[in-house]
Amino acid sequence: MFDKILIANRGEIAVRVLRACRELGVRTVAVYSTEDADSAVVRMADESVRIGPAPPKQSYLNAAAVIEAARLSGADAIHPGYGFLSEDSDFAEVCQAEGITFIGPPPSVMAQLGDKTSARAAMTAAGLPLLPGSVEPLTDPESARRLADEIGFPVIIKAAAGGGGRGMSIVDIPAEFARTYQTTKATALQLFGDGRVYVERYLPSARHVEIQVLADTHGNAIHLGERDCSVQRRHQKLVEETPAPGLPAELTERMGAAAVRGALFTGYVGAGTFEFLVDTENHFYFMEVNCRIQVEHPVTEVVTGVDLIAEQLHVAAGEPLRLRQEDVVTRGAAIECRVNVEDPKRNFAPAPGLLTEFTPPGGPFVRVDTHGYTGYKVPANYDSLLAKVIAWAPDREQAIARMRRALAEFAIDGPGVHTTREFLDQVLRDPEFVDGKHDTSLVARLLDGS
Repeated sequence: MFDKILIANRGEIAVRVLRACRELGVRTVAVYSTEDADSAVVRMADESVRIGPAPPKQSYLNAAAVIEAARLSGADAIHPGYGFLSEDSDFAEVCQAEGITFIGPPPSVMAQLGDKTSARAAMTAAGLPLLPGSVEPLTDPESARRLADEIGFPVIIKAAAGGGGRGMSIVDIPAEFARTYQTTKATALQLFGDGRVYVERYLPSARHVEIQVLADTHGNAIHLGERDCSVQRRHQKLVEETPAPGLPAELTERMGAAAVRGALFTGYVGAGTFEFLVDTENHFYFMEVNCRIQVEHPVTEVVTGVDLIAEQLHVAAGEPLRLRQEDVVTRGAAIECRVNVEDPKRNFAPAPGLLTEFTPPGGPFVRVDTHGYTGYKVPANYDSLLAKVIAWAPDREQAIARMRRALAEFAIDGPGVHTTREFLDQVLRDPEFVDGKHDTSLVARLLDGS
């Protein structure tokens, strides 16, 4: 096991990684921007290093500054969390060259799976089902339009280098295709420095279901079940749960086996997530791989009893997986709600500020992952996620009731501060959600008032 790990992130995931390190007896180094000097992880870490001013490009996305912090502190490994540098294969390669262990998959695997088109090609070779669409990037609007006509509308145009729900555009009718194709390419170039795009069939009533995998350097890989992430706004997840309601166990087991097959085929190492779409006839299609720990990993942890961050660390240290597939047993149901500092009444505009009150819920089988505390000033420069509330119960009906109780207890206040707490309760009360018959269109329908 490592002696000292630098946590190259901020917010709740930085605190989560720190706690796993502490339980394993590993010392921690927090990095922080000038705006995060009073953050929870800085207060908790064994050491901390300031890496730059508030803008992420000058701090948390500044690979040179993070590497220098690792050198100065003597860290022998870097945990990237999610977001920021977590899926940057160049950063992982620099870590490797510097003799610092990057806690994630090898740079070559990350580069292959981080590019959506090469990931699709790899999964096709591994025998995973894909939606009809292009495997290679489409270089001109004419060929893209011909493919869209062959697939049939609606289609979705996606950035090859995209991620986090960004760089996607849905096209409902042929007349909108040429304009949307050009704007998506331009957006992709601006966001990711890569204007390549591909086209695939769009499923307006799909379920978004993902499989958690773990793989080691000794040729072993397992899955830890599925998570349903269908409650989304503009491809950003708001509520996640396991097991996926209404899906046959035989289907989710086939999805799990497919994810493990894909992980082994590509030489994946560490914790990762294979994301799928499930149509109304329960056919599933590969969508993408997230080469990192996911925001929603706690729901898997509470139903399996497996600490995914700890497993990441053991695998990164060169140890074989401590679990076999037959060791993975799931119990009950779990739901996670993301409490963001956003104002749903103003189109979910960011609403950060000073927290004059911050009292998370408690009680049986309720977990809260957060970096918030009373007196903390939520900065405006970063992601709006403030806390994740996770509720477990023997079945889904009780898990929903427990989550609603927990959200009602969550006291957050401050000048100008608004959160998604009440909107999340609205989702949990929706009849389609309660019945487990919702899909990715649920949030849009609620916002339309239909």
